[in-house]
Parts: sequence; C-alpha cells; structure tokens
Amino acid sequence: MGSHRRLAPTGFDRGASAAVCVLSAAAAALGVIPAEAAPYDDTRAEVDRLYGEAEKATEAYNKADEHTDKLRGQVTAAQDRIARQQERINTMRETLGSLAGAQYRSGGIDPSLALLFSDDPEDYLDKASVLDRITARQAGELKDLQDAMRVLGRERVEATRKLAELEKSREAVAAHKKTVERKLAQARQLLNSLPDAERAAYGRASRSGRYDLPDLGGAVPPSGRAAAAVAAAMSAVGRPYVWGANGPSGFDCSGLMQWSYAQAGVALPRTSQAQAGAGTQVPLSEARPGDLVTYHDASHIGMYMGNGQVIHAPYPGAPVRYDPVGMMPVNSVTRV
Repeated sequence: MGSHRRLAPTGFDRGASAAVCVLSAAAAALGVIPAEAAPYDDTRAEVDRLYGEAEKATEAYNKADEHTDKLRGQVTAAQDRIARQQERINTMRETLGSLAGAQYRSGGIDPSLALLFSDDPEDYLDKASVLDRITARQAGELKDLQDAMRVLGRERVEATRKLAELEKSREAVAAHKKTVERKLAQARQLLNSLPDAERAAYGRASRSGRYDLPDLGGAVPPSGRAAAAVAAAMSAVGRPYVWGANGPSGFDCSGLMQWSYAQAGVALPRTSQAQAGAGTQVPLSEARPGDLVTYHDASHIGMYMGNGQVIHAPYPGAPVRYDPVGMMPVNSVTRV
C-alpha cells in the first residue's frame, strides 16, 4: 500500500562499527575518549527510527491511495449507470406522450395517476384497471417508469454514499502524506545537525549496497513472467527512491515490485503487505529469482535475484540497488 526501510545491521553497522572500533583503538592509544561516538550512534538510531515510521506511513498512504482510486472508479461507474437510467426514464416518459409528459413537466402527479404510484406492486394493476383514462398499454408503461425511477433513486443513494466515502479516503491520503513528510523532514534535520564527517559517514553507509551486477549464481526464475520482472527490476537499478512512486523514473519499495511485474503483464497490488499475499508462500531456502521478499511486518519488500541477493528501493537517498537478502529479518517469500 510501498515504503522505505533504513537498512538494518548488515552493510551499515559493520562499516560504522568498524570505524568506531578504529577510532576507539586510536583514542585509547592516545589516551583520548571519542566523546562524539555515542551521540552519533544515538542520532543514527533516531534517524533510522524516523525512516521506519515514515515507511509505515508510506504503506498506509499507498493503501489509502489505492482505495481512493478504486472508489473513484466505482463513483464513475455509478454516475454512468445513473445517466443511462435517467436517459431510459426520459425515453419512457416521451413514449407515454402527453399523459407522462404532463406529469413530468408539472413536477407533480395527476390525481388520477396517484393510485398508480403505489408502494404495493401487487395491487397496482387492480387500481390501474379502474382508471378509464389509462389503457392497459399505458398502465404497463407507467409501471415500468415507476420501477425505473425506484432503481434510479437507489443508484443515486449509493452514488452519494460512495462520494462521501471517497472524500474521507482523500482526507486519509492527505493525512498520511503529511505524516510521511514530517517524519522525513525530522530525519533530514537530524542528519543536517551532524558534523560534516559524521554526516558523510552516514551517507557512505546508506550507499553500502551494490549498483553493479553481483554474482547471482546462475539461478533460474520459476516462470517466464518472473524472468521478465527480474529483467525490469535490474533495469531500474540506480533510479532514485521516491516515496509513493511506482515508476518508471522513481520508486518506493512496493512501487518497484508493482512496476517490475507490470512489465511482465502481471498486475500486483500497490502495498507490500498486499503483495505478500499475491502468490504462493515458499521457504526462503527455496527462493528463486522473481520471488518477493518482505521484511519485518511486511512494510518493506524486495525481489529475490539469486545467490542471496535482492533488488529493492531502500529509503530516501538510497537509489534502487542490490543488497543481501538477510539485510533485515525476513517476514515472507512469495512466488507470483
């Protein structure tokens, strides 16, 4: 429902920990304590936390946005049905001639016709038969008109309800967007508060994945569509992370999966949690290229490429890249 996840321990913490160890050893040799190490670690942890919260908000944003698109389609369909029904009613009124036309133009119902618009359809024809001015054909046409108007009324009620739901969904999208933007702004502010050297170290760590083709071990995708999706994902390596985006110029994590499989003619849901249920679950030990790998609570997702590597859109500032499949706790593996 498409999020960003600060890469956990694998590449980042090894590099950062090694740097801290080297600094500590040097400081010990000189009798100096690296006072900035702890604050840097605390800031880094807080930035990672904010990225994680922004990731969850992005997933909620994508889910609400997908729901809004669905509702918009339903409202459009309802409006089309109403227009067709109204056109049918207008035609029926014209067919009824002056009798129906007079009723329509006046906006009221002739007293002699009032009996015909009964809520009890069973006695409708009985009542109609006592009206000398109404022929059997006109009575049937008026009943058809009555039924059509009731259908139209129900359609209008349903369209009104859908419009109200659509407006609420739009508001939810806007709220989630504000949450994401606020979390990302807080993370950027924290990063900017770091000294230049530490900010540069964080930047290097955030780009610890690979953009060149790693050894994928010759693994074979389980299907032609998986092979096409793998090729599409590989073509996206290096493109920027853009939250809420599903390509082709930028991606969030689930957006990359959705776009890659779309190139293979497969329609995936928008959110990573929904994508996790879009196929068959397989053990990580049996993962093959094209399988979808979700992490933590399925708020982040990547595509398995073979030989322990995935392609994913990590988080802001880290473009689409290769990383080890075990970079974070794996939640599930899905074969589409």
